[in-house]
Amino acid sequence: MANYHYDEAGNMAAYFVISVLVIILVPITFSSLSALGSNKHNVEDGCQCQPCLHRTNQIRKRDQGSLLKPKIGRRALFIILGWSSVAYLAYKAANTINPESKVYNPFEILGLSTGVSEKEIKSHFKKLSRVYHPDKVKATVNETLEEIANRFVDITKAYKSLTDETIRQNWEQYGHPDGRQEISMGIAIPKWIIEGKNNIWVLGVYGIVFGGALPALVGRWWFGSRRRTKDGIQASTAASFFKSLTETSGMNDIVGTLGKAYNLETPLAPGAYQSDMKKLDKEIDSKLGQEWRDVKKLTGTGVEKTALTLLYAHFLRLPLASASLEQEQTKLLLQAPVLLNALLSISAARNWLSPTLSIMRLHAYMTQALVPGKDRSFAQLPGFEPHDAGLSAESAGNVDKILANLETTKDERLPEVKKALRSWSRLDVIDVSFKVIGERLVTPSSIVFLFVKLRLHSPLHSSSPAPTPSSTDQRKRDILNAEKDDQFLNNRNEAEDQDSNPNRWAHAPYWPAHRKPGWWMVLADDKLNRIVVPPMKISDVPLSNENLDRDYRCYKLQFQAPPSVGLFTWKVYFVSDTLIGEEICKNVSLKIDDVSALNADEQVPDDEISDPEEDSLAGQMAAMRGGPVKQRGEKGDESEDDSSTDDDQDAEDSSDSD
Repeated sequence: MANYHYDEAGNMAAYFVISVLVIILVPITFSSLSALGSNKHNVEDGCQCQPCLHRTNQIRKRDQGSLLKPKIGRRALFIILGWSSVAYLAYKAANTINPESKVYNPFEILGLSTGVSEKEIKSHFKKLSRVYHPDKVKATVNETLEEIANRFVDITKAYKSLTDETIRQNWEQYGHPDGRQEISMGIAIPKWIIEGKNNIWVLGVYGIVFGGALPALVGRWWFGSRRRTKDGIQASTAASFFKSLTETSGMNDIVGTLGKAYNLETPLAPGAYQSDMKKLDKEIDSKLGQEWRDVKKLTGTGVEKTALTLLYAHFLRLPLASASLEQEQTKLLLQAPVLLNALLSISAARNWLSPTLSIMRLHAYMTQALVPGKDRSFAQLPGFEPHDAGLSAESAGNVDKILANLETTKDERLPEVKKALRSWSRLDVIDVSFKVIGERLVTPSSIVFLFVKLRLHSPLHSSSPAPTPSSTDQRKRDILNAEKDDQFLNNRNEAEDQDSNPNRWAHAPYWPAHRKPGWWMVLADDKLNRIVVPPMKISDVPLSNENLDRDYRCYKLQFQAPPSVGLFTWKVYFVSDTLIGEEICKNVSLKIDDVSALNADEQVPDDEISDPEEDSLAGQMAAMRGGPVKQRGEKGDESEDDSSTDDDQDAEDSSDSD
């Protein structure tokens, strides 16, 4: 029989709370530490030009705060408070622990070793009686009369359990001289919680937690997830994108559509910055004129106009009046990639090429803080501004020619420009091809892979001619690379695994966060202004290294071949999301051959489906439709019937003979 009692000291309740907290805190802590490690930015991994270093210091101060005002997020605060609670409860439970379950051992109580005789037990008990009998011991400050009496009772019980036959049996069978004991189990609820005077408070807490807070939390998660799409934006924002985007949408139209989205996605208080917005509006109007007025017509008032003004202030690199306004602009910029990706998904779903390319290119204009649609790639370099004069139209959009001019004139901006170009991510497209697993030719409606090999290099990279390997070494190298290509083609990954993936940060002195270079790859038919395959995002492209046999990385894009035979001439676009002007377009051709062009061994024979039998239901229905049926007694069935008949006849003959 179990005897239940409440935990007076609250130790078991502490154990329960510790267990729950640890189950919650351990995965959250590990995920936070891993995210912190992956997002850790070393200054040496990024661009070393002065504007980028200055931006890195600003980001560090914004993310970490100062010594007097450290910046701690909600997640970090929850982790700190949670582990502090665990430490406090563990300390409290360890100091108030009271071990009640102890194995009863009469030999230990009497101070004897096991195996002594009964005579020695009686003799030792008499000695203890003379010393510990309550009449012989006087109470002191450290020991009361009750403790003295309890000690002598324990000694007497231990003596009887070793000398009395009945008591000894109880001890041997139940582990206690008094026989079977009740099992005492504690409930992990302190007694004060269930006392009558606290009932109203306990019920109130339960009602708030389970009747209010928990349903509100679940409802907020449920309705919040329903309001958002898989791209992480509001469903109403996606609907606005779907209505605003057209097949002829240009860069300004996309920027205007983006400004409308902030009305729902990022709450702003336009009234708080009304005077600053008017000054920015006039300054933008003085620089862009009619172009700015046309863009403003695409959006409404209030939040939409405020967001659009802050975006164009970023494009024109205009200083803002207050730190709070800079925070609002930073919030808008960091939200922009999510909105642009959602807009890209809608454009790609409609197979529109022109707006898709414009959305991709807008990422780079926003990263480098340049007015969209105007090719001023020279303004990405440190020391150059969009309004700089003295650059010819031929060299303004060519970084290599600008570098050559600076070296010729020994311009003072040359050292900083070289620092920026060392981290410049220029894409090399080594190979673009179409492949079908296990097939020599591409047949109609087959599964095709757009197979590309990419690597990066810097404009300052002087490619010295690598030593020409011998024909044998080159043949071995080609065979090994072909095996790796086939191995990658047969796995499910879209990008080839690579041994090292260093964090290389792009040159982006005006972007309010660290940014890794990335590209979009899209297969399109520019003659029809249509996308053949939806865009694929590419990242972590390795740097060129002549010392490696394989200094590139393979990527693949899967799609289904057209159902008709012919030659299809398409283009593959590689669009950078970080740098303006670093865009590559490759012409590709996909030839679809008829199945008859395959060898006999390569052709897959069709499965032969036998005609239904005449006696079956399927055979009767086929006969009614005039289709072929298998007549009873045909060669295949006849042989089976004959064999079964012969077997039956042999069985009958053997039974008769028996």
